[in-house]
Amino acid sequence: MKNLKIYTTAYQYLEEDFKKWLDILGYSKQTIYSLPIHLRELFYYLENSAEITELKTIETNHLHAYFEQLKLRENKTRGGGLSSAYLEKHKQAIYLFLDYLRQKTPYNLTLKLDVLSSQDSDIEFLTGYEIKELFEATYINTQRMGLDHLLLRDRAILILYYTCGLRRNEGVQLNIEDINFDKQYIHVKHGKGYKERKVPIHEKNLMYLAEYLYDCRPLLTKPKSKEAFLLSMRGTRMNGQSILLRLKQTIHKTNDYQLKERQIGLHTLRHSIATHLLKSGMDIYQISQFLGHSSLESTQIYTHLAEL
Repeated sequence: MKNLKIYTTAYQYLEEDFKKWLDILGYSKQTIYSLPIHLRELFYYLENSAEITELKTIETNHLHAYFEQLKLRENKTRGGGLSSAYLEKHKQAIYLFLDYLRQKTPYNLTLKLDVLSSQDSDIEFLTGYEIKELFEATYINTQRMGLDHLLLRDRAILILYYTCGLRRNEGVQLNIEDINFDKQYIHVKHGKGYKERKVPIHEKNLMYLAEYLYDCRPLLTKPKSKEAFLLSMRGTRMNGQSILLRLKQTIHKTNDYQLKERQIGLHTLRHSIATHLLKSGMDIYQISQFLGHSSLESTQIYTHLAEL
């Protein structure tokens, strides 16, 4: 559909500027090439089928009608209808275009698509209240006496995986020297794809990590555990499964039946902080850097969650 002709000057300008915007934000070359073409298909539909040539007159029902038309279009290469993946690319183009309009133009379009992809809707994340429940549970000792110090470790786990948004293995591989208390950041040296990054951390959360480091960890330390930050009861570096089990125990202590019934893992905490940062108004590029994503496309899924 790259040969479609659109005649509205505003649409022509928006397509080109949208392409430049994607490039500036660091999207892949394929995305920068393909998404403006999908956007052109929308403009072509608006011009010819809906007879709309001004952005301010576009309504949500126009977008839904456009997608219904796409679902009926024949796939010229293999027969049948368009693939789900192709339709998802069209949705991504519209979502990003709406973000572009909010950031780059005076248009304040309140358009929404309630046909989110299954990938987006299946992502589990916690509300701010549920996160608060988890932190409060780290002050409740339901185990035998003498293990109060492990609550400090549970709190440190929440700090690392929620507040700092670390991936599972990033927390496992974290060493004491990777936490810079003076400059208030965590140096992630074992990120995905061998990428390193520095994650900023608030002074109060550093205090929780310090409490674990000085009041709990010395009780777990063994001669071979000089480097690892999170230690098991045996004094060895905690693995991902043992950290997950501690999270499950924290969830159990909340006495929140609905929370206990859900499939919550360490990555759920990462999804949650990303969603909460977007809802708070943080720029998507900053969130991408914070999470250590290789491109903004990985971060874009959270923009849909933030609207729920």
